Amino acid sequence: MSKKSGSQIELKKSVLEQCLCTGCGACVGLCPYQVIYADRTVQLFNCDLPDGKCYAFCPRTLADYDHIKKSLFNINDLTPEIGAVKGYYLSRASDPRLRLKVQHGGTVTALLELAMGEGLIDSAIVSSRNEEFEQEGRLVTNQNQLRGYSKSWFTVSPTMAAFNRIPDDRKKRTGVVATPCQATALAKMKTAEIPGYSGSDLPGLVIGLFCGWTLSMEKFHNLLVRYGASMADLTGMDIPAGKNILEIFTVSGLISVPMAKLDHCVRTACRYCMDSTAEFADLSVGAARFGTDCEEMRGWNQIIVRSDRGKELFELAIAKHALEIREASPSALRELKNAAAGKKKKALKNIVEKSHSTKNLLYLQNDDPVVRKYLSVDKKRKGKS
Repeated sequence: MSKKSGSQIELKKSVLEQCLCTGCGACVGLCPYQVIYADRTVQLFNCDLPDGKCYAFCPRTLADYDHIKKSLFNINDLTPEIGAVKGYYLSRASDPRLRLKVQHGGTVTALLELAMGEGLIDSAIVSSRNEEFEQEGRLVTNQNQLRGYSKSWFTVSPTMAAFNRIPDDRKKRTGVVATPCQATALAKMKTAEIPGYSGSDLPGLVIGLFCGWTLSMEKFHNLLVRYGASMADLTGMDIPAGKNILEIFTVSGLISVPMAKLDHCVRTACRYCMDSTAEFADLSVGAARFGTDCEEMRGWNQIIVRSDRGKELFELAIAKHALEIREASPSALRELKNAAAGKKKKALKNIVEKSHSTKNLLYLQNDDPVVRKYLSVDKKRKGKS
């Protein structure tokens, strides 16, 4: 279960000062003391509340994440590599007009449109760029507007801050498009044990996005300048399957940046993240990358069905012809699991190096079964080297 007690001072000490803040916004919008400034979380004043939601909801504060998973998902569906799996498929929006407007297969937008159109949710929180070209959470109440928020920009969005601003009675009817850290924050909101607080049915739907990292706005801006571009010039970004580059689409043309040159722009907190597939979401969606021809897969997504709520929406999408579905090959799922396991092992290695101990794993419990599995794998690998 989520840790019951934690103050803003502890949040600053254990997360902000340790460079573990993901910028998800879970601690923002709860009180006037926490704000987002230039993609950073800033504490304006000290709060002496000993049992704060800011600490309880943060995806990088210590908690029993194994217990949270078992509280939210069927235990028989849990896998160590990618969390709960009820089903794994390739998918894309059935509407060809939608596919022209979105990134990859348009699965996320199609699911949100269906959920709103069928009355499963009344609104959705998505990521949007503001006037300074920074990412922020945006509450959308008109399903016809969803197609305007369908691109990935690879910089952090404090989406949870927008969710926190919604009245509690509306949260139950709101869907959220969430990165792994944001989905973790929402899971902690659902299970937090705080006197007088109950978030058991919040939010109405979580659609997770696969994510390996996000970029620091300042460092990414400086990189763009070296390529003769700016944030204002961007029209889109993508990581094509089978290529180790970031494609940056601008008003002047395409910029291809090798991943090696992009590495220094990755936010420090992302190097300590164990989750690449949004394991706490109802459904998780990413670009299709495994199991078949790379160019053919560019127009498709891979989707993991995780919860009963996610399964209900997925089956409705098939029945209503909102999605086209292809069975994913066993090798595709195997490759996805291997990639996810690789991120877990790398994150744990970085955590141990940072804490100088296998007992102090920052925000993770060292008796967590997934943590134990990948720590032991790393120890065996070192023993053979």
